[in-house]
Amino acid sequence: MTGLLSQRVAIVTGAGRGLGRAHALALARNGARVVVNDLEATSAGQVCEEIVQRGGEAVGSTANVQDVGAIEAMVGLALRRWGQVDILVNNAGILRDRTFAKLDLADFRLVLDVHVMGSVNCTKAVWPHMKERSYGRVIFTTSSSGLYGNFGQSAYSAAKMALVGLMQTLALEGVRHGIHVNCLAPSAATQMTHDLWSPEDLAALDPQRVSPAVVALASEAAPNKQVVLAGAGSFKLAHVTMTRGAYLADDRLSAEELLAHWGQISDRAGERVPATGFEQYRFEADQALAGAAHIKR
Repeated sequence: MTGLLSQRVAIVTGAGRGLGRAHALALARNGARVVVNDLEATSAGQVCEEIVQRGGEAVGSTANVQDVGAIEAMVGLALRRWGQVDILVNNAGILRDRTFAKLDLADFRLVLDVHVMGSVNCTKAVWPHMKERSYGRVIFTTSSSGLYGNFGQSAYSAAKMALVGLMQTLALEGVRHGIHVNCLAPSAATQMTHDLWSPEDLAALDPQRVSPAVVALASEAAPNKQVVLAGAGSFKLAHVTMTRGAYLADDRLSAEELLAHWGQISDRAGERVPATGFEQYRFEADQALAGAAHIKR
């Protein structure tokens, strides 16, 4: 097992089955030594055994991503065994799908805690080590449900879009230390989605057809600050964009004028992808200054 990730060490959460299992196996095929994390010890052990039988190295962990102490111990296990952690794939997640009107707030909090704080806990545990070694690759698992919405998935959507925001900032903070941070929005037939697709769709949406994106995002050549959509062998990028909009001078500054200019505001021609949040402020200030100069002329 050699390849893009030779001598690298990876942690994959929720790796006992489905997408996580496919990711762990793909990372191992490309040379990574893998910590296979899953709440079910049997599932984690089976994936480890598959990796070892194919000539790779793996160790299992049943740490709960909600438990900071357990996650720190899992990272410590990797450091004691292999001396480094280069790659973190935040994959663990749950569903509690109901319409917002019927969804219990405790379930809403649980989904946020597992997806968002679980990813935060794992990333916080590896971040100092990655900074010290001036190298790291962190992957958050977002979803089209977060990017575009899905009926009955308010909690899941909120959690998945929160991870995009987390990625955007950590990518800026990490790049100076050699840490690249990206998001993956997968489409795959898993235990969580089995009842949603036809048999034909399920065959096309094999998790293994997503995992090449994980290997790429875990490699030395990985981009930074990207949202990669992957499914059925198709790979795309999603962006949070900003239109050119419309400037309203003070004498026209009203909701009525804003609505009257909605076509211009929503026109996507010339839209941009801001590199940082500051660009919105800079763009708006520049528009105001240009508008004021035009009025004076």
